[in-house]
Parts: sequence; structure tokens; C-alpha cells
Amino acid sequence: TTALGREWLDGQDLKDCNVLDVGCGSGILAIAARVLGAKEGVGTDVDVQALEASRDNAGRNNIGDELFPLYLPEDLPQVQADVLVANILAGPLVSLAPQLSSLVISGGRLALSGILSEQGDEVAAAYA
Repeated sequence: TTALGREWLDGQDLKDCNVLDVGCGSGILAIAARVLGAKEGVGTDVDVQALEASRDNAGRNNIGDELFPLYLPEDLPQVQADVLVANILAGPLVSLAPQLSSLVISGGRLALSGILSEQGDEVAAAYA
């Protein structure tokens, strides 16, 4: 699912976009967005070790802290993302639908992955 998220990002025009990666894990999607031209990549994860891994991986890709801020969910400022990506389980995607939707600008793009095929309708309904 990470590879599919990366492939989706590769097909997007990210110039001047702020990208929010929810459940950033290793940071690969936000890092990919920055490499693909996004103005900023912001990551959030519930796991402090994931945020540390994201920071290390960003450094390996010459992306400074100021261009890739990382937050625990409770510390995430009320950002307005042009693009939001979330590669997490269906249950959290459904329960977080109102919050995640509010973080995307009007007309922005939202890409959700990590979903089993039989869970697609439930997740889609939560974001409809």
C-alpha cells in the first residue's frame, strides 16, 4: 500500500502544495511528496519511534526539519493541507474521517490506503 501511495503521489502535480501524511511511519510518503516538488511535507504519527524514523529518513534525503515538521496527533497544529495521504488501517480511517476531512482545503486531494478490498465501501462512505 505504501508503493501505491507513492505511485499516486507521482501522478499528482504537487508544486506549491502542502502535504500532510497521517500515520507517517517511516515518512516515505511525505518525503516522496517533497522530492516530487511539494512545498512542505508534514507528518503525524501516534508512535514516537515512527517520528524518529521519519526524521532520520528525511535527513538521508536532505530534507531539513523546517520542511518536514513532525507531530504527535495531539500536537498537530490545525493545518490546511492541499494533499492528505493516510496509509493506515480501515478502522482508524473511518473513526478519523471528520477530523481528517477537516484538515484538507476545499478542493484538496485525499488519498487513503491500507484498506482491504472488502473495507473499501465502509471507508468511502465515511468520507462521502
